[in-house]
Amino acid sequence: MTVIRGLIDMRILAVDVFTSCNREGFRRTTVLLFTCVFPSLIFSALLLLYLLYTLTCDAAVSTGIAALHGVVLTFALFLSHRLRCMLTLLVISLFTKKSRSLLLTAGTSVVVLGNIRNTLENITDLVRSVICNLRAKQASVVAPFRKYVDMLKWLANLLQGVTDLKVVNLDSQLKISPKVDLKHFQERLNQAELKLNQSVKYAVTFINMVSSVKEHVYPTLSLLVLMIFIALHIRNYCSDKMYKNNFISSKFTHFDKKQKAEGKQHVLPLTSEEEKLYPCLPSFRPTAREGKALVKFGIPIISHLVAWVIFITVDALFYYIVVIITTKLSELEPFQVPLLLSLKGVATLIGVQLSEENHQKDFSYSMTLFESQCLPKPKLLLNNTLVPLTTILLTLLIMAPLAAKMVQMRLMVCEKFYCKAAEERIKYLHAKILRKRLKKRRDKENSNTSTLLITKLHFWCPLLFPDEDNIV
Repeated sequence: MTVIRGLIDMRILAVDVFTSCNREGFRRTTVLLFTCVFPSLIFSALLLLYLLYTLTCDAAVSTGIAALHGVVLTFALFLSHRLRCMLTLLVISLFTKKSRSLLLTAGTSVVVLGNIRNTLENITDLVRSVICNLRAKQASVVAPFRKYVDMLKWLANLLQGVTDLKVVNLDSQLKISPKVDLKHFQERLNQAELKLNQSVKYAVTFINMVSSVKEHVYPTLSLLVLMIFIALHIRNYCSDKMYKNNFISSKFTHFDKKQKAEGKQHVLPLTSEEEKLYPCLPSFRPTAREGKALVKFGIPIISHLVAWVIFITVDALFYYIVVIITTKLSELEPFQVPLLLSLKGVATLIGVQLSEENHQKDFSYSMTLFESQCLPKPKLLLNNTLVPLTTILLTLLIMAPLAAKMVQMRLMVCEKFYCKAAEERIKYLHAKILRKRLKKRRDKENSNTSTLLITKLHFWCPLLFPDEDNIV
């Protein structure tokens, strides 16, 4: 029990030192220093992981940068009371709408960049396979002509035997060489491949640029924007008494009890209408206003989720279309082109048939529609998209029920760090409730007076029924 009590006292002292400007005394200074070291270590560890695995920096350089930032942040937190408040609000602001917008933007960039990159690679692979098949078909274009040439040579040899009359020898030579001009075809293929490479290069460069900006600039920019909003929140809290000043905190309750003990006007307990306008801080029971805030928080998540599903579905459908095309092309068997040549020769002498010869030869050939080495190989990298998206969605689901409470948490933190501003805000809210009650009471009295006058006869007929109270 003594140890537990000592830990509780140490926690109370650490919170008090961390949230106040008073660090007088060796004990308070030491506690504050160690309290500032803890968040600095967490920040340095996260920065180290970011440099190592996201920016792929060298281990020694990453360690040095993380250690330097940790030391600088420790002394900055030790010296600056405002920075300690901003850091605390930064942790709380991870569950606000601004962080929701940042996470949704990050998720959209992951989906768009991942799926567009994958779809672009599949389209490029499909076009390259077509160009590859056309190049492979250059040699096969000449093959049918060679078959016809062989057929003509065979026919020429047969005819040469017929023209040999033994008396006069007709020596004939048939020279045939197929020639197909493929130069223009080759140039068109080279131009198509060049345009494809240029288009892919531009697209990949753009995607890499956006991806690099997302990985290098986006986290820093998001953190900077979030810190600006936090600084504006602190400024409004300290300078504007009306800024989100509609919560009843424990300090307000203590101030009202003090007013009651001194015999001055007090406002607690609140009426049922006032309880709806001025909820307690913190209030764990969800209210109708918080329910509406939860719905507003969830609508952008649902709309972005639908867009993400559409992007992923289009990428998956294109992948399966390419897979089906590849499967069907690979299953196609080479088609046969039958080319049979038969020659029948009949020798006659004065109309009398002497002999008959039949000559037949097969010049058939086969052709493939698509070369197997040129078949496209599509990719579907769902893990690169689904894993970060699942993490983002789980984070958003955790943030959704807590988002409505984060306004209260930020106000509690500011009340803890800025006690003087909190006292001024409490006095303003206390006077505001009293003014509203007084105004409501006066309106009610005026309404009752008007009702009573309307029911009196002297109000309608003052000559016939004079007011006895006004008769002298």
